[in-house]
Amino acid sequence: MHLFKKPARWATAAACGLLALAALPAAPASAAAKDAAPAAPARYAQQRLDWQPCQSGALECAAMTVPRDWYHPGAGADLTVAVSRHRASDPAARRGVLMMAAGGPGASGLGRPAGLAAYSPKLAAAYDIVGFDQRGVGASTQVVCSDQDTVDALFTSGDLRDRSPRAVEATLDRARGFVRDCERQSGGLLPYVTTNQAVHDMDLFRSLLGESKISYYGPSYATFLGAYYATEFPRRVDRVVLDSNIGFTGSWQEFLTGQPMSFQRRFEQDFLPWLAANDATYHQGRTPQEAKASYERLRGALGEHPLDLEGTLVTPNHLDAAATSVIYSGDRFPDLAMVLGVLQHPDAAPPAARKALAEKLRHPLGAQFAADFFSVICQDTPWNHDSDSWVRRSEADSRAYPMAGARELTFASVCASWPRSRAPRVQVTGRGLPSMMMLNSLHDPATHYEGALRAHRETAGSRLITVGGGDHGVYQAHNPCVDAYVEGFLVDGRMPAEDASCEGRPLPDPAAGR
Repeated sequence: MHLFKKPARWATAAACGLLALAALPAAPASAAAKDAAPAAPARYAQQRLDWQPCQSGALECAAMTVPRDWYHPGAGADLTVAVSRHRASDPAARRGVLMMAAGGPGASGLGRPAGLAAYSPKLAAAYDIVGFDQRGVGASTQVVCSDQDTVDALFTSGDLRDRSPRAVEATLDRARGFVRDCERQSGGLLPYVTTNQAVHDMDLFRSLLGESKISYYGPSYATFLGAYYATEFPRRVDRVVLDSNIGFTGSWQEFLTGQPMSFQRRFEQDFLPWLAANDATYHQGRTPQEAKASYERLRGALGEHPLDLEGTLVTPNHLDAAATSVIYSGDRFPDLAMVLGVLQHPDAAPPAARKALAEKLRHPLGAQFAADFFSVICQDTPWNHDSDSWVRRSEADSRAYPMAGARELTFASVCASWPRSRAPRVQVTGRGLPSMMMLNSLHDPATHYEGALRAHRETAGSRLITVGGGDHGVYQAHNPCVDAYVEGFLVDGRMPAEDASCEGRPLPDPAAGR
């Protein structure tokens, strides 16, 4: 039994799976922001990166000093951004630097060049592959909000489908308390943990590497980051691949309000039919309707009597958080089926399985991840601050799309309570940029196809590779068709003349692992 076979992806998937809404009020237009942003002062631009072996040994790492505020670089204490590098394996074939970033926002990108180099020898030969922990994250200067208990309560208390006045007010109170903690404990850093500030960090990194241009690959939130970077510094990008796209031509709010629908679609149209087709193995029902009823019975039972699983008190919210996380990848459908079986019959499950599941369910969202996540999404783009309107919207979405709609109010309330943002707005249009390659699966639960299609249509010169199925993150997933498009573009410059498509990978056969 392999519960959660990819533990390193659990935190990122759970966080993105728990996305429900975000962003904040408009600030200066991007053109004005560019005019206001000064060139990097000499003490930043002339620093030397002291490359040393990373702890993992597969990469070189260094610490880069950046200003807290790129628009006022003399104000406030400097920040540290941790950076990494995998040198091109074939210096004679080297064509430059490929920068990559992580999703979330809130995930660590420092170790990712090693994984990409191992996956694609072609990219490893052609590029120095570099990565970083975004400001606020991991080995970089961290932003601090609440402790883990407070974050756990925000996402697991009660039943988020409960729409009683008392339950709704409790949700709003917890969100306001989280924001107050952020304001008290962040040391004034909150306003500067934004995508706009991060792209200036990226450009300093490019400069310190001695490169006039970089190529770029990024999945999920990193598509937002890459699109912003290319828009702010259009003459400093070469080849750009954006994988599993957030709707970066609009606001976080516009994009993320589509997620309840897309998570429900993935659950009902992909996972439940697969589960029913494998009823002989998992015994959850022979039709999708029966399998859904089995899930709802388990959820209802956890609501009436939360399950003490090896010290973790499992509520309906824990179950929904696990489900939305696991359905990011079809390869992990068996993991979710195992979760259902363990929670339905905990006494029959092996002790190791109970312990592993309890550890995975204990913290749906890490406290450090939550701090960076909300700092970014609540400040990058405009946000509706009317809590009453979110109560009404979340009630409707909870009924129509309960898988993720139930927690919509939690996320909306955090951003609705966030201090007003002055982050510069960046309008992504693609004008003046080289062609960008975009990848997206049809049923991606987190970065829904509708948002990717809108971003593609509104970004001049982009090409969209549509992938069947619903996996989130379609490159580095052993899909030969996708790999050929990405590597053909990044290594050889072959961009399709028009949009194209690839079949999705087949869903797992439980019998094959016996």
